Amino acid sequence: MNRPLDALFISPDSSAKAYQGLAQTYSAIEPPTWALLLAESCRARGFGVGILDCDAERLTLEAAVSRVEAAAPRLVVMVVYGQNPNSGTTSMIGATALAQALKAARPDLPLCFVGSHVSALPREVLALSCVDIVLCNEGVYALHDLLAGDLGEDLASVRGIGYKRRGPGGECVPVLNAPQRVVPQARMDLDLPGYAWDLLPFRERPLDLYRAHFWHAGFDHARRTPFAAIYTSLGCSFGCDFCMINIVNRSDHGEGISAADSRGMRFWSPEWVMREMEKLAALGVRTLRISDEMFFLNRKYYQPVLDGVIAHDFRFDLWTYARVDTIRADQLERFRRAGVGWLALGIEAGNQTVRREVAKGSFEDVNIREVCATVRNADINVIANYIFGFPDDTLATMQETLDLALELNTEMANMYPCQALPGSPMYHLARRNGWKLPDSYAGYAFLSYECEPLPTRHVSAAEVLAFRDRAWHTYFTHPAYLDLVERRFGAAERRNVEDMTKIRLRRKLLGD
Repeated sequence: MNRPLDALFISPDSSAKAYQGLAQTYSAIEPPTWALLLAESCRARGFGVGILDCDAERLTLEAAVSRVEAAAPRLVVMVVYGQNPNSGTTSMIGATALAQALKAARPDLPLCFVGSHVSALPREVLALSCVDIVLCNEGVYALHDLLAGDLGEDLASVRGIGYKRRGPGGECVPVLNAPQRVVPQARMDLDLPGYAWDLLPFRERPLDLYRAHFWHAGFDHARRTPFAAIYTSLGCSFGCDFCMINIVNRSDHGEGISAADSRGMRFWSPEWVMREMEKLAALGVRTLRISDEMFFLNRKYYQPVLDGVIAHDFRFDLWTYARVDTIRADQLERFRRAGVGWLALGIEAGNQTVRREVAKGSFEDVNIREVCATVRNADINVIANYIFGFPDDTLATMQETLDLALELNTEMANMYPCQALPGSPMYHLARRNGWKLPDSYAGYAFLSYECEPLPTRHVSAAEVLAFRDRAWHTYFTHPAYLDLVERRFGAAERRNVEDMTKIRLRRKLLGD
């Protein structure tokens, strides 16, 4: 860059610990959405910015430190966001390791952390010796004000940050300043004006270091890149006990604040979305994720986006999320025409009582079997999400969930052990009740060696984890499922799935 680098946004690499043997080939590598948004927002204000994606480049700590030193930024910003609910916490694995290495090499370099885990536990993150500054929500306005200042004497006046000031004896005293607002609806297009796609690394062509989820490419490795993911909206209107997505909207430093206290959605304009999609299409992207938590919710917002995609004839292969109680059968044809080939549905549990307890009474009158059939009849594949180990789960109710998964036999199924994720209502419930929580960031990674889910009122954490792993293997080796993959995608793709099931996760909790 021709101008000095004010901020270097770093996407840390936590893949090896978070995904074990799946990291090399099977896990997705997504563009760092919030690093891209924050970089473009700051660049639009005239600041010099860069992105270092350690995850995409699989950089060693030594190589990453060398790259940071060569870039010589005024401020390093560790961006610990991710598209999965636990990603902010699991990203802390790589973020803290790199921050410690940077502090050892350059103790004078200010290190700032931003992300969902930071918003959930700002005091805990600020207490880390390798952290100088934290941004207490999505950080857009706090970051603008930080970079406009001297990153020193004026920190006390920057709203929405935590920092360390020197006490009378020279000791570091953590301080949280007054909260800062998130970007309001009226200023979404202006203050979050796009993605800094041009700052991403690549090997031969843009976005070729990123790869789609295995199933998104129809279990065909050759179709997984180039790949991108974008938001058309931020946040969620709901407050499920197990979810922490809305914690980045936090504007209150009070104890016990959870994602459910900060629920809400903000939308970019359809024109903004089309501009970003046009950029991606020009870069050769065909496999695209719409990352919105609730894309299939408000027709006023999703319909113009889908109609724009159809009119532009982008020919993307898209996937996005929907709640089972918001599917509108009369809209599915529009989704399919726009290229939406996959919808992810949060089924969560097979037992209605268990599901009702954690989802705020939702789904009581929804026939999940009919919803899945309706979606699939529209030639849209279903990604069914299941969670094992809710507080009321027993071995019998978890078996109900597995039985439902086998019965539905959807084209993809994600199976998670229940975690009290920082920022979720369940995390605060666990703290109040004295339930054992993981003692490491890797403990919150669903597929990690150190994964430690919650126990239920009836089943131990080890039993939950063992059941989840057994359920996953049962599903993906089930003859009916493999036959479905072969019919839907092909014989080679079936073999690819079979190869994936040969990778078995090791689990500390299970004595591996």
